[in-house]
Amino acid sequence: MADTIQENNYMVNDLAARGKQEFFPGQVLSCVQQGNDFLLTCDNGVQLSVQVITDKILRFRYATEVGFAADFSYAVPADQPRPAVEFLEFREKPDHYRITTDRLICTLAKENLRVRVLDRSGNVLSSDEKGFHWEYDYETGNDIVKMSKQVQSGVHYYGLGDKPDNMNLRGKRFTNWGTDTYGYTKGSDPLYKNIPFYLELQQKTAHGIFFDNTFKASFDFAAERADVTSFWAMGGEMNYYFIYGPSLLEVTQEYTRLTCPPEMPPMWALGYHQCKWSYFPESNFRDIAKGFRDRKIPCDALYLDIDYMDGYRCFTWSPTHFPDPKKMVRELAEDGFKTIVIIDPGIKIDPQYSVYTEALANDYFCRRADGPLMKGSVWPGLCNFPDFTRPDVRDWWAGLFKGLIAEDGVRGVWNDMNEPAVFEKGTFPDDVRFSYDGHSASHKKAHNIYGMQMARATAAGVKQFSYPNRPFTITRSTYAGGQRYSSAWTGDNIASWEHLWLANIQCQRLSISGFSFIGSDVGGFIDTPDGELYVRWVALAAFHPFFRTHSSGDHGDQEPWSFGEQYLDLARGFIELRYRLLPYMYTTFWQYVEQGTPVLRPLTFLDQNDTETYLRMAEFSLGDHLLVCPITQAGADGRWMYLPRGDWFYYWTDEAKAGGAEVWASAPLDRIPLFVKAGAVIPMYPLMQYVGEKTVEELTLHVYYKNGTESSVVYDDGGEGYGYQQGQSTTRRFTVAGTPTSLTLTQAIEGDYQPSFTTYRIVLHGLSFGPGQATVDGGGGTLAEATTDTGLTLPELVVPSSFTTVAIAANVEKAS
Repeated sequence: MADTIQENNYMVNDLAARGKQEFFPGQVLSCVQQGNDFLLTCDNGVQLSVQVITDKILRFRYATEVGFAADFSYAVPADQPRPAVEFLEFREKPDHYRITTDRLICTLAKENLRVRVLDRSGNVLSSDEKGFHWEYDYETGNDIVKMSKQVQSGVHYYGLGDKPDNMNLRGKRFTNWGTDTYGYTKGSDPLYKNIPFYLELQQKTAHGIFFDNTFKASFDFAAERADVTSFWAMGGEMNYYFIYGPSLLEVTQEYTRLTCPPEMPPMWALGYHQCKWSYFPESNFRDIAKGFRDRKIPCDALYLDIDYMDGYRCFTWSPTHFPDPKKMVRELAEDGFKTIVIIDPGIKIDPQYSVYTEALANDYFCRRADGPLMKGSVWPGLCNFPDFTRPDVRDWWAGLFKGLIAEDGVRGVWNDMNEPAVFEKGTFPDDVRFSYDGHSASHKKAHNIYGMQMARATAAGVKQFSYPNRPFTITRSTYAGGQRYSSAWTGDNIASWEHLWLANIQCQRLSISGFSFIGSDVGGFIDTPDGELYVRWVALAAFHPFFRTHSSGDHGDQEPWSFGEQYLDLARGFIELRYRLLPYMYTTFWQYVEQGTPVLRPLTFLDQNDTETYLRMAEFSLGDHLLVCPITQAGADGRWMYLPRGDWFYYWTDEAKAGGAEVWASAPLDRIPLFVKAGAVIPMYPLMQYVGEKTVEELTLHVYYKNGTESSVVYDDGGEGYGYQQGQSTTRRFTVAGTPTSLTLTQAIEGDYQPSFTTYRIVLHGLSFGPGQATVDGGGGTLAEATTDTGLTLPELVVPSSFTTVAIAANVEKAS
């Protein structure tokens, strides 16, 4: 008996010891190929599955002695079609196996399963240091899975979602564990979003790592040891994708296509939005709408925060504050306003509340490990929380939107508090159980995807009941792939110059992390900005895809007119510029949907061969041809900024600048440093107070001279409905070709969609010669003079929107 007790004690002690011990793969015994998949088995039971997803994407999936779990991912849709692998070769060498694709070489060491990935020229892109290893966690029974890689020479790191820190992540460590971080500051970690994808640039060649693991995960970018970068998670699998560029832009494209871009939003969603915690009662909400129209400030969407509800019960209206919501929403819509309402995950425990009783009767709420329902306090008081990882719960949740959307006319839904957040506790306890779409899990595994799955269910409901219009949703928390379901904002920021700086960085970082439909609370959610800070923030946000002022009611008013007439006029000017640029913004979003290109692109993405761009973070491009650099200091009347190589024009003055150098951009309060790439064609709408207010009868094309050639594109599908998915769209491709004495603009039209406009007003910028003669498709054209919105007098001509070639020749007499 004593021997048995000793033996049992030894077993317990052994488990405790194992909890502090690192384990590694053993000697590889075999490697079996099945199509594009390879399975390596070690003598200690460790297995590695290598999947060749495309010529540029390799997936590495490790199993310890317990074997592989079911293959399931919320980030990567299982039914997504993949391009065929062009070339695949497998060879066994004395000390390693080698897999070769059209773009990559992957070697797998027989001794210890360590991985190296090289390009086809033999340059090492990624090399394991310890490689895969793990610890056994006695408390949870999970493996703490780890991966460490050698730091290659001259390496830089980017991405990882909403981290509020320098653009280049080298020397930093971060954790993904979605957290309601009220009033975060630079360096705060973790935040709301969980996007375990980063990009690595070394020797001017880029690749990415996507660690598809939903447990709490950490990333060390050569912080602890200067020669090692690593990532690990507190459970689940070591399951990551290696994504080759070789350009940074291509890495983000490949990642975005892997996790799938969104559908096209309605164009109005790219307009200006106004929000506050909270606008109530109805008279106040209507006054805000009237304030915009009376002052002629363009605006498309107004938001209702939690106080529109009856006692904070989701899917209800306060009978006191909003006695006739259907009438209010309809009348606001007649004036061009779309009403957006907030919906949180916490469902008030109230036996008189039908949403609660229905969920209770169907057992839709999350439960603790021993069976009780998960209870937590949020705005309504004690709440239960739906398990959005169950398909039937998502279907039920989607159906709840019939009243708000189909019956009341609400046009969009805003999901908040979905990290999930619980007052005074932070989030759910670890023992809360989830279905995880049939792969039963605790909160440790489901926490990071809870907000994403809530957004998924919400998006399904809004889409169902908005049809034939397109849906609009916004979320605070998400996971990789969450861009399929929602737009997002950067959370509870502060009215400070530091947070204006952070908004610029965070929106760029999210964009290159596959999530482009992003913005910040303009002016700051916490505290109150002064007029100067507010205007500078509006100026930046006018170039962010999601453009919304939002503030806490505790800190005063934050409408564009709240700071006096001087600042009102300035803010209005930037909002008007945004509305004129909507066809450019919409086209850039279409490129994101079709090609996976980020809407916002940091300077490094514009020229990774220029080492001057590696540590810079203020400058970014919106799409292909606009370069923006915000003013983030009080009292500044301009700033030094770096122009990428090439030729540029300063938007406000048409001053020509050569890139590859720092330039001074003069920017009093009515300007933001904004440059246009030489050769660009920038489409602009006439000014409207909301999308669809006027029929666009003429599209203005601002054509910028280049001594050489440059291509541009303008996409149009009407901005609403689903006809574009059946081909009802038009893509107009423009080419500018310039010489010292001529400029030629050609157009190629694809698609049968007929836009409302029938003519272009072509405005010519930066010509190096005095224009004399214009020809349109071989016939005569009439040059006139135009005064632009920036006060410049420039040559222009009006041509049919179906033209093929416009040619501008120098004035021979003036030239001679």
